[in-house]
Amino acid sequence: MIWKRLRLTLDMIKFEHSIFALPFALTGALLGWRDFGAYTGRYDLGLGGWQFLSKLLWIVVAMVGARSAAMAFNRLVDADIDARNPRTKTRHLPAGLVSRGFGWGFVVAATAVFFLAAGELNRLCLQLAPVALAIVFFYSFTKRFTSFSHLVLGFSLGMAPAAAWIAVRGSLDPRILWLTAAVTLWTGGFDVIYACQDYEFDGAELLCSIPRTVGIAAALRIAQALHFAMLACLLALAYSLHLGVLALAGVAAVAALLIYEHSLVKPNDLSRVNAAFFTMNGWVSVLFFLFWAADILLFRPGI
Repeated sequence: MIWKRLRLTLDMIKFEHSIFALPFALTGALLGWRDFGAYTGRYDLGLGGWQFLSKLLWIVVAMVGARSAAMAFNRLVDADIDARNPRTKTRHLPAGLVSRGFGWGFVVAATAVFFLAAGELNRLCLQLAPVALAIVFFYSFTKRFTSFSHLVLGFSLGMAPAAAWIAVRGSLDPRILWLTAAVTLWTGGFDVIYACQDYEFDGAELLCSIPRTVGIAAALRIAQALHFAMLACLLALAYSLHLGVLALAGVAAVAALLIYEHSLVKPNDLSRVNAAFFTMNGWVSVLFFLFWAADILLFRPGI
């Protein structure tokens, strides 16, 4: 019985969508690894190869734990709102498929996994873990009072590459914040698109969102502007860390995917929002990682 409830809970939080931010976190880790090697000529961070792979594994565990806790928390906080929304009333909590008690237990368990992983990474990661968790939990309340909730969600994911850099290097380098900004803008942009589906419901419930504030057509233009700014941040990051042609090709691939994503959604036709939100953004994160990981691994300074 408990396994069935766990399976339903993982489905409720869309566990498979951890892929959205995870590639950016791994990119942050690889950039920290590359930067260490550029200054020292050593690409093992003072560790053997298996130990570094272990560090990457703990980064993945921390990411999945934090996202799982945050998503379950969000579903619990929004359960009453979801029950009133025709689009979301069949979700697991409103439909009674998962109990609130089990949901809160899952939040506690996922939080424990996150803190365990943070502790395994280094002391600074563990010290910052409560701050990171507070931010991702805080997002769940923001649509009740600010239209900038989309960017709060973006920052919740955008912290991941900076956190991964800290996990690898033990300190924060301001240059990695270009990637934090890029992920923040990317996530904020596609969340604005997704929120267009609830334009009428948000207005009736007095919930805050960019589509409700400026209308669907203007909101889609804002999403385009956010994604354009994301590309600028990626170029700034590539320049500041002296990355090569493959990284630039990755930015071009991301740009092409985002152009296609925006072509799927029109102010008077939101029928393909799910394709734009889930499928295209999954490809954005994966292709970005493949191009940038190849650049990092193939063109290392001093090699």
